Amino acid sequence: MNPTAEALRQRSFDFSVRIVALTRLLSQSQTERVLATQILRSGTSIGANIREAQFAQSKADFVSKLSIALKEASETQYWVDLLSASGLVTKDQFDLLKADADWLVGTLVNVIKSSKRNLRPPQAAI
Repeated sequence: MNPTAEALRQRSFDFSVRIVALTRLLSQSQTERVLATQILRSGTSIGANIREAQFAQSKADFVSKLSIALKEASETQYWVDLLSASGLVTKDQFDLLKADADWLVGTLVNVIKSSKRNLRPPQAAI
């Protein structure tokens, strides 16, 4: 496994662990429980889809799985922003989660773009 793929796999797993820990803290009110469920679902789905992509049946399947992970990472960014704007997480919690989510989105975008370039058949020389 290349270093980028390993870093993506590990950081997405570590991010999922932090999301699980955060959701344990967000269970005071009905509103917090709803938000906790949303961020738990999207935040842990990122790593699950990255893990699935490791065993994709084709390059197109690989890109598809990573694209789902990217959508989940983007959704998680929204929930992190909302939790912060609502005052439900501390600035330190926000900063850590935001930095991780931003790294995951940026890395996924780069890997997907690179993989899509590799999907195209080589151009014939004229």
